[in-house]
Amino acid sequence: MRHLVAHRKLRRNQGHRKALLRNLVISLIEHERIITTVAKAKEARSLAEKMVTLGKKGSLHHRRLALRFLTKKAPTKKLFDEIAPRFSERDGGYTRVIKLGPRKGDGAEMAILEFIDYEFKKKEKKKKK
Repeated sequence: MRHLVAHRKLRRNQGHRKALLRNLVISLIEHERIITTVAKAKEARSLAEKMVTLGKKGSLHHRRLALRFLTKKAPTKKLFDEIAPRFSERDGGYTRVIKLGPRKGDGAEMAILEFIDYEFKKKEKKKKK
């Protein structure tokens, strides 16, 4: 039975796991959409949503708490100035996980982790004259 077992270990020790999830959340904030394995996406989702909640609160204390986790100023600024205001009317559920299928090399289940208001921008083809 899995009573009181809350998180996945991802076959890593504590420091490596914490660094991995921190880097995933930073990449998600910078790019607003990342491709990773399903297990990593599900773990990073909870941390990313906590960061958006801190961004919505917006005080100096919450900015420092977010900076303590994110450790970089640029993603923290983007979180508080661009991402959090977009979700000001929403109570939760800021991200989604879209399953892609198995990876070609090792068969790991892949997924896209993105913010729910992410809009895919199509690249325009250059017209030849």
